[in-house]
Amino acid sequence: MRDRSFWHVHGLIYLAIAFSCYTHAVQATDNKSAPADFVELAAVMLKDGHHDRALLALQSVDLGNKKTDLARFYTLQGLAYLGLNDLEAARDSLQLAITNGQQDRSIFIYLAQAYFGLKDYRNTVSAISKAGDLVNKDAMLISLKAESYWQLQQPEAAINALNDGQRAFPSDFRFLKRKVFYLVELELYQEAVRLGREFLQRSKASAADYVAFGNALRLSREFQEATKILEIARLQYPYDELVAKLLAHTYLDQGQLNSAAFILEQAALLNPALQSEAAEIYRRAGRFHKALTLNESIPDQKVKLKQRLSILLALKQFERAANMESSLYRTGLLEDQSVRYALAYALFSTRRFAEVNKHLDHLKDAELFRKATELRRLMEICKTEPWQCA
Repeated sequence: MRDRSFWHVHGLIYLAIAFSCYTHAVQATDNKSAPADFVELAAVMLKDGHHDRALLALQSVDLGNKKTDLARFYTLQGLAYLGLNDLEAARDSLQLAITNGQQDRSIFIYLAQAYFGLKDYRNTVSAISKAGDLVNKDAMLISLKAESYWQLQQPEAAINALNDGQRAFPSDFRFLKRKVFYLVELELYQEAVRLGREFLQRSKASAADYVAFGNALRLSREFQEATKILEIARLQYPYDELVAKLLAHTYLDQGQLNSAAFILEQAALLNPALQSEAAEIYRRAGRFHKALTLNESIPDQKVKLKQRLSILLALKQFERAANMESSLYRTGLLEDQSVRYALAYALFSTRRFAEVNKHLDHLKDAELFRKATELRRLMEICKTEPWQCA
């Protein structure tokens, strides 16, 4: 949810400090009699997005030469490492650029990116503050500042940063969205719901936005509010599978099995893989015939047969369950000890006692072994006192 991969989202902003001598570099390369200026060559490489080549060029720079601009050298080196996502090396180089006299405040923006990527949130905030007014020109940097305060467990400062972002960029709804999730985590649900609805109404909210907000409320056990949000999402995005699945599970959290099963049944029209889940919930709801009907069209044979066995047992259709033995064997399901016991129980219920033991002998699980012992005891009773098993 949070903008942790700031560098990948935001991209490298090559400001004047990196490329002020780009024209000079081109002229230098055209003049064959002029010595190679590797610092300027590195700047050209960075401008073209060749971070690794820029580093190679910088390796040829004579740092002992008094004419070498060390502030510029370390700035370019820091930007190259940043572009390669070598954050520790980027941080160290950018710090050296400042030590060697880099005056452009943009350096602190890059340094903040490196700190943030390294999860050094305290120094991230410090670097951003040193960037001054430049921060207010970039929405992503304000978002980064807010997240840093949040990670430092300073929620008031984090929300204030988001408020600053809203004022500076009124048409950018990322700040409102982030504030909603912060409020949910702070358990300020009424305000979170109010702002969440404002965000969903004002912005061009995607299905993923609804899912994220609904899931945050669900995880906070605010099931009713989560249901309302996700029902709206289902109306707007009727074919979105994630919306349907999350709404179904939110109903499940509230014990509304039939509602959950129905939503998944509808979603299964587009994705047959959901058929088994819908059937299973109908089974749990006690609607065994409905579950059996859906089970017929499950494409995965193992899932289908295992579920079918449990439904037939619930319906007390023991003969049909017992007759599944060959199919269970063919699909390898009898390797599952719980399936083998279920089949043994079906055989016991149809009085095929001779066939029961061969399955019970395979049971090693402690609980199933205990059940097998009890089943054997019952079979002995049925043999010696048949009227008790009538």
